[in-house]
Amino acid sequence: ASGGASITVRDILAASQRQRGPQCGYQCISCCRIFPTLWSLKIHIQHSSQEGYSCKVYYRRLKALWEKEHKEQDAAAPRA
Repeated sequence: ASGGASITVRDILAASQRQRGPQCGYQCISCCRIFPTLWSLKIHIQHSSQEGYSCKVYYRRLKALWEKEHKEQDAAAPRA
């Protein structure tokens, strides 16, 4: 894990919005399971290791990569 970064609902929603195709709920992009509510998906991610999944690790790494990408874009942006 990357320093114990907290995964927020915003992070989960951003990841799930990148999925294509019809959805009737929210899909965990790590294990591909579908959950009826964003809250149930967040609970799944928090307790995924107890279910034998590594979704929490996946989302933490994804968040770390997004933050790194954002910092690189900010550094590359021309200053006014």
